[in-house]
Amino acid sequence: MNLNFPTGLCAERFLAEYWQQRPLLIRNALPGYTSPLDGDELAGLALEESIESRLVLERDGSRPWQAEYGPFDAARFERLPSSHWTLLIQDIEKHLPEVGELLDAFAFLPRWRLDDIMISYAADRGSVGPHVDDYDVFLVQAAGHRRWQIEETGRSEAEYIPDLDLRILPDFDPTQEWLLSPGDLLYLPPHIPHWGLAEGNGCITCSVGYQAPRLDMMALDWCDQTIQRQVPAVRYRDIPLRPQHDSAEIDAEVLSALHADLLGYLQQDPVAFARWFGCHVSEAKAHLQIEPAAVPLDREQFMAEWRMQGSIERNGWSKFLFFPATDERCYLFVSGQAFSLPLQRRSTIALLCSARQLVYSSCMHRFSDQESQELLCSLHNEGHLQFLT
Repeated sequence: MNLNFPTGLCAERFLAEYWQQRPLLIRNALPGYTSPLDGDELAGLALEESIESRLVLERDGSRPWQAEYGPFDAARFERLPSSHWTLLIQDIEKHLPEVGELLDAFAFLPRWRLDDIMISYAADRGSVGPHVDDYDVFLVQAAGHRRWQIEETGRSEAEYIPDLDLRILPDFDPTQEWLLSPGDLLYLPPHIPHWGLAEGNGCITCSVGYQAPRLDMMALDWCDQTIQRQVPAVRYRDIPLRPQHDSAEIDAEVLSALHADLLGYLQQDPVAFARWFGCHVSEAKAHLQIEPAAVPLDREQFMAEWRMQGSIERNGWSKFLFFPATDERCYLFVSGQAFSLPLQRRSTIALLCSARQLVYSSCMHRFSDQESQELLCSLHNEGHLQFLT
């Protein structure tokens, strides 16, 4: 599946002129694309414990813009009003591979930036209200029609209407609007006020969200892990001291030496930093923790099982990333863990990250050495690769 850029625009120009800068509407961006799920199937997913779901009612609730959180029971959907409500399903690509195929259209973007695909199903006039997001999003119309409006002026957090379940902007004054049909796409960079309203029933929109990690949280995690690995649990030792005129004064030389020591402990080579970063950005969400295989296998047992089953598939909850390092190793990051193979096996690791299924007959030659087979076996035992039966 490829993104159908308009004439004169390509991935390079999009990244240079639009990404994180200004909105872009692309008509017929995904020709013929339709939702792989209908409203009844989405409602069925919202009944499941493992799936994050929400219902948003602009009216007919106990308060305006009421949000309810799943899992729901089937009777809840029978009591919904005829209009002004939306069902939202988060992380749907992690549960249904057929939805994840939509990500192929955005393969020109770094996967570590991807958060999830959220699907919204809306009755007529269904919406989550005028609001601002702090991430990049591609809004793909998959069924029905939705009218999108945006404001060009920025808004602050303080402007949201207080005491609501959602962050709703008051006095929304749109400067542009578009009606999207199936296959159309609207890209919005962060912090653009926007409002999407379903026109007619059966409106399905896929929101492909690219959420950047917060700098303070990254710094906290990096410092914490660096301290655990590199800072010894010993007491400070004085540099050679001289008698002080005023004992309450902090000596500048002492402070400078201590500052240099602490900074020295935090220094990391590029490979160590890359290993930390890959683990950090591949970590699974708290509610999507991967369970290890019920029966762990050794390498020979795994290879025999792979040959017998014919294929093995990637766990949709696992995030696979890689980095070819300067220490002659290629690092694979899966849900916060780091694995590696020799750098000359880069294409093998790239295949692991790109292929949703590994078919034995066509892939076995890529994993003919013992180290590659041990890696596959470890990924299976950790729950990141799963046999279909």
